[in-house]
Amino acid sequence: MMQSVIDKEKLEKLLAELISIYSPYLKEEEVMEYVLKWFKVRDIPAEYHRYSEDRILKYNGINVVGRLKGDSDGPRILLNGHVDTVEKTEDWSTDPTEPIRDGDKLYGLGALDMKSGVAAIMMAVEAFKRNHSSFAGEIVYTIVSDEEGPYGLGTDALILDGITDDIDAAIVPEPSSGFVGKPFPVLCLGARGGWNYSVFLKGKAAHAANPEMGLSAIVEASKLILELKNTELIQDEKLGKGDICIIGMNGGGAACSVAEKAVFTVFRHVVRGESREYLVQEVMDAAERAGIQAEIQVKFRDSPHSLNGGFDPYIVEEDNQYTKLLMESINEVTGTRVDIQYFSSIGDFNYLGTRAGIPTFVFGPSGENYHTADEYVNLNSVVETSEVIYKFLEKNLIK
Repeated sequence: MMQSVIDKEKLEKLLAELISIYSPYLKEEEVMEYVLKWFKVRDIPAEYHRYSEDRILKYNGINVVGRLKGDSDGPRILLNGHVDTVEKTEDWSTDPTEPIRDGDKLYGLGALDMKSGVAAIMMAVEAFKRNHSSFAGEIVYTIVSDEEGPYGLGTDALILDGITDDIDAAIVPEPSSGFVGKPFPVLCLGARGGWNYSVFLKGKAAHAANPEMGLSAIVEASKLILELKNTELIQDEKLGKGDICIIGMNGGGAACSVAEKAVFTVFRHVVRGESREYLVQEVMDAAERAGIQAEIQVKFRDSPHSLNGGFDPYIVEEDNQYTKLLMESINEVTGTRVDIQYFSSIGDFNYLGTRAGIPTFVFGPSGENYHTADEYVNLNSVVETSEVIYKFLEKNLIK
């Protein structure tokens, strides 16, 4: 194992301070101010990147973006992490914004997902700047907002504003080990995608005393749901199969009447080959098999613009040059052979891996209870995550 360049005590202090700032998605101003000041105090280039979403959420967002530029041409490496969290719940054993250390575990809201990954980025960038005044290429580090929100607006804005243009490789230090439930270190070389859509059914009203005279949209919707769940899904050699999850249902009509309308909502995790058009046809095929007589309309979730309505799946090949260098970095830092996995859900990495066309790696610390009470991260894995990022930067930028 290599000699550490990351100070564990300083990293723990940084992470604890990030956790202590409550920053649920769409409410990140204070934590972004902290992050910008942290960089500025250390004379590390950084600035606010402001954006707005005026169509649906009426939201003015903030990212922090910085660049370390070398003195010659070379690869451009993106380090991307989100500093927002989900809302705190009431079932925590302690105050979720007061970090508590228990051995190697640090408890707190966002400790695992993913303020630890953000701290790893910040410490790696600081160490690289301190140790290398001359290098080839560029490091672009983006601390973003609203990853936990419905549209991933922070990273979406990076792409729309050209900040991710001409990037050669990206690391997103989401807790890959914690997410897939495997021992650290775990490297995810891709992820399934996901789309949210609703199916609207229109039947025919009739008096409830004579239901045979009408066509119940609720009954039709129920039959369609059951048949849709019987769909034979594509088996992807890397990503496995998608999932059809019914997340909502509603319907009805006038009092004492056959239900004229019904709607159900699906969150559909997808693999390669399952596009929006494929999903619509999937519903129609299920309706035909079920003998549905109601009128059917499929509508995807409304979104701020056409490119962020959902998340497409992606993979990075194992023989990609950046995959090889990252695997080498992980093995050298941890002394353990990395476990290659593929993430089962969605995140900003999907945008980077598909819309931005960047080989995007998800690699981060271990821990448990993300998005629920008593979330914690294993501190040694955070240090090693930061060390891996640093080593990967050296392998790419130091000639």
